[in-house]
Amino acid sequence: MESIVQELKKVITFKETTVIGDLLLVAAEKSKSVFYALLTDIVRDDSRPEEWWHLTLQILSVPPQEVVWTLREPQFTGKEIFTMGGDGRFIKAVNFSKPEPLPEKRSPHQKTAGPRPLLKRVK
Repeated sequence: MESIVQELKKVITFKETTVIGDLLLVAAEKSKSVFYALLTDIVRDDSRPEEWWHLTLQILSVPPQEVVWTLREPQFTGKEIFTMGGDGRFIKAVNFSKPEPLPEKRSPHQKTAGPRPLLKRVK
């Protein structure tokens, strides 16, 4: 499972946190499946002394399927690979935000111009 996670981290940008409304990438080892799920709710499991959470997920399939998984925070934030029914699992929120562009390096003698237009009018 560790090799699958390493490959996913090469092609997917993940978030460090997980909140309601996030799109999660879920990988299952035995079935060799990877799918997306929308996190719709997180509720503390008060029946346990440790911190466990009920996560309500909408698996993005046709038709969508709602499931509730009880996990610890390291499990649903991708910090820990875990098993469910003997099947290795990895879950982590995907970052779909556009990365900030790196500032251009300018020579101290260059004039600072305003932003260049992205489109150019051609007659």
